[in-house]
Amino acid sequence: MPVSYRKATREDNFKTFNVFLKSIMDYSQRAGVEGITGGHSPEKINKLWDRRRPLWEHLSSTCDQYWLAENENSEVIGYARSIVRGHHRELTEFFVAPENQSAGVGRELIARAFPHDAPHRSIIATTDFRALARYLKAGVYPFATELFFERTPEPVTFESDLQFEAANRKDEALQTTAEIDSVILGHRRDVDHLYLMRNRSLYLYKRKDDVVGYGYISKEYYGPFAVLDNNDFPAVLAHAETQAHKLGAESVGFETPAINKIAIDYLMSRSYRIEGFLTSILSDKPFGRLENYLLTSPPFFL
Repeated sequence: MPVSYRKATREDNFKTFNVFLKSIMDYSQRAGVEGITGGHSPEKINKLWDRRRPLWEHLSSTCDQYWLAENENSEVIGYARSIVRGHHRELTEFFVAPENQSAGVGRELIARAFPHDAPHRSIIATTDFRALARYLKAGVYPFATELFFERTPEPVTFESDLQFEAANRKDEALQTTAEIDSVILGHRRDVDHLYLMRNRSLYLYKRKDDVVGYGYISKEYYGPFAVLDNNDFPAVLAHAETQAHKLGAESVGFETPAINKIAIDYLMSRSYRIEGFLTSILSDKPFGRLENYLLTSPPFFL
């Protein structure tokens, strides 16, 4: 079957979303995990698209490479997208429709969307062996395991000398998050913070008037969270769960690198459940201080 490749635009977002959904549902079935409850229902798909549309629009408007593959009927059968933040290229998505896998489509998409042109390259991916081989060939390797912890939120009291303040000025918040990200991740990412600030509440964590961390909270999605001292995570997570309860959220969840032992110990003490996919952060080299970090949810980018 002839396959053609072209750069995607924002007008292709819903088409690529459907490839993403079809691929995730297939992997969920093979892995025995309920990735998206009721994902085959048209009503569920439309609701999920309404929730994910802002993310797709953000990624398509700030990405460096966005490629799709089409069959002879001009149907989208796969796509890949990457962003560049500072000197860091991150593959945010790579999905091929199940019926078109193992036909060279993935190889061609990766070659276009994930070039070897940056000092640091990374991916957040499921542990699907079909895709893992492609990532290894692309020159990135498993660096850190990531787990999703979830529970019904309750008000939590935790003694701490941290001050929790809602960020009010974008210019000051951007400078603060940039300084912390440079320490924790090794690069700044202002465009992502501007997107997150539009959709989530940003809290700055202070100690004696010095900002020592930040975190994002909304009714549906949480993170990223970054702290200069990872011993602050119990207080940060208690605050986030309490805010989720105040917002009336049905669940609260955190994308947690397995190396973040302090956060995991706290979450387990609060009877959080491990849900969804086991994911892996792949990188072409060691980087950052992931023991001081919780990822953005959903984890399309760090």
